[in-house]
Amino acid sequence: MNAAKRREIFRRLKEHNPQPTTELEFVSTFELLVAVMLSAQATDLSVNKVTRKLFPIANTPEAILALGIEGLSNYIKSIGLYNGKAKNIIATCQQLINLHNSQVPCTREALEALPGVGRKTANVVLNTAFHQAVMAVDTHVFRVSNRTHLAIGKNVLEVEEKLMKVISKEYLVDAHHWLILHGRYVCKARKPQCGSCCIEDLCEYPAKTSDI
Repeated sequence: MNAAKRREIFRRLKEHNPQPTTELEFVSTFELLVAVMLSAQATDLSVNKVTRKLFPIANTPEAILALGIEGLSNYIKSIGLYNGKAKNIIATCQQLINLHNSQVPCTREALEALPGVGRKTANVVLNTAFHQAVMAVDTHVFRVSNRTHLAIGKNVLEVEEKLMKVISKEYLVDAHHWLILHGRYVCKARKPQCGSCCIEDLCEYPAKTSDI
């Protein structure tokens, strides 16, 4: 895919959604971090249902730490892998208090040093909270990038690195939100809505009814 076509894809995505953002609900960087940690292998909708009950009770490292693993688990048990997530969130809260004055750090290295925080989670926080031009590649971004031929890769890191190289600077900060939302609502895994896709004529995937 040539540069002009890539630029036009993001021009149209921006035209349809000028200010894209995550669908996770949060009012602080710490709430965002917890929500993203909970979202692994879970939908944003299911996470929002949980955090609407959790955050009014505990939305600081100290308050969640005071709940303990069992107390936190009671709030998040409707989410998959909740036991492991509770342990990681409690350990992360302790580390934030001990090492970062209860603040969420703004570097990849410090974020990835937190228990349960991998590259994708770090990228979401860096992009959404700190407006850094990084690319969080989830299943939607991976699918859309490969299906359209925007950036073809065999794994998420390969796709991430290619997207960082080929997306114009003017679109890079918002690009991962556009791709996630496009994959979630239009370029769906099993039944892509090609007829209502604003970039259908720019898509280079030869068999649009197939799946990636």
